[in-house]
Amino acid sequence: MTQLKINGIDEEVAATTIGELLVARGIDPGARFLAVAVNGAVVRRASWDDAALNAGDAVEIVRPLQGG
Repeated sequence: MTQLKINGIDEEVAATTIGELLVARGIDPGARFLAVAVNGAVVRRASWDDAALNAGDAVEIVRPLQGG
């Protein structure tokens, strides 16, 4: 398990890549208007399956929500 800060909340996860993290959280990696940053740097969608997550990383997952 790896300790990460995901959207400002400390969490322990088994995922080792961004792609695995998204799937584990029930987020479709192919969804439109989805962005991921690790330690303040936006990670290109094409790299999500290979982008390794390390203990202590700060991950921001940004996606639109419905509402008004």
